[in-house]
Amino acid sequence: MALVPCQVLRVAILLSYCSILCNYKAIEMPSHQTYGGSWKFLTFIDLFVVAVFWIIYAYDREMIYPKLLDNFIPGWLNHGMHTTVLPFILIEMRTSHHAYPSRSSGLAAICTFSVGYILWVCWVHHITGMWVYPFLEHIGPGARIIFFGSTTVLMNFLYLLGEVLNSYIWDTQRSMEEEKEKPKSE
Repeated sequence: MALVPCQVLRVAILLSYCSILCNYKAIEMPSHQTYGGSWKFLTFIDLFVVAVFWIIYAYDREMIYPKLLDNFIPGWLNHGMHTTVLPFILIEMRTSHHAYPSRSSGLAAICTFSVGYILWVCWVHHITGMWVYPFLEHIGPGARIIFFGSTTVLMNFLYLLGEVLNSYIWDTQRSMEEEKEKPKSE
């Protein structure tokens, strides 16, 4: 039995709510302070969602967020999913020090996540005959491979950017605190 668009939308909304609950749980639990925490090293990757969504939306709205969805998802919720994420990424970057895993482990995790997500997108298309993102319908198989490959590279770049910014922000703050703690020699 193939999934109909309504069922796919319900599953997507359910997964969004579960994601929100997981994030709240991670904030309240001690795992927030542990090495890597609950997907902490993926935080800056959310910038990928913001950037890619709005770039494609500006190019052709129907390719990423058809007007039909306005009947199910109000505009404010769309902005909640694709716009307000950005300030929270920046706030979290400034208020939470992230203990990144080794660079090779982090990049391997990003690549694994990316390949897993790409496989999920392809699986949904295989089962339903519809692409999760409508713009994938308009490009050929070779272009899809290039798109998926370039998004994986972009995600790795954003991961590294997040790691560098995290180190810069927190190393600068740590050195400023150490300067204040040094006894003043007269």
